[in-house]
Amino acid sequence: MLEHLQTHRQLLFDLTANYLDPLRGSFERLAYLAGLRESSTGKYQHDRLAAVYGTERVDQVLARCHEEIFERLLEVPLGSQEEELRRYINSWPGSFVDNVRRCRELARSWAPANAPRYLIELYSSNLNALLELLPDNTTTARSDM
Repeated sequence: MLEHLQTHRQLLFDLTANYLDPLRGSFERLAYLAGLRESSTGKYQHDRLAAVYGTERVDQVLARCHEEIFERLLEVPLGSQEEELRRYINSWPGSFVDNVRRCRELARSWAPANAPRYLIELYSSNLNALLELLPDNTTTARSDM
């Protein structure tokens, strides 16, 4: 049991230190973790971590981290979410307005599959509101960066 906990702790450390901490904010982390989820199976895959810790354990830890980041994002005030989402979208190549449109399509898949329905609805509602506000603030957003 102790070995299992130590392995779990090391996996969390590796995931956080090497893959999540370098990312700039919750939206980027949410998108990253959602991108590790295989659409056909719903399982999370990370080849480098799986080579060390095994695919099943990595799937479990990634799923839990995805849920935790999702829940924490929903606890952040909308104004801070707007700033974070703007910063993330500004990091994409291309025009800001086109990237907001692209984000609208992509962000639907960022919610964890096992999240409670009411949290997914809250996330969707918040995201729709934020994505409506962002293009209106394009000149402000660009000058603040």
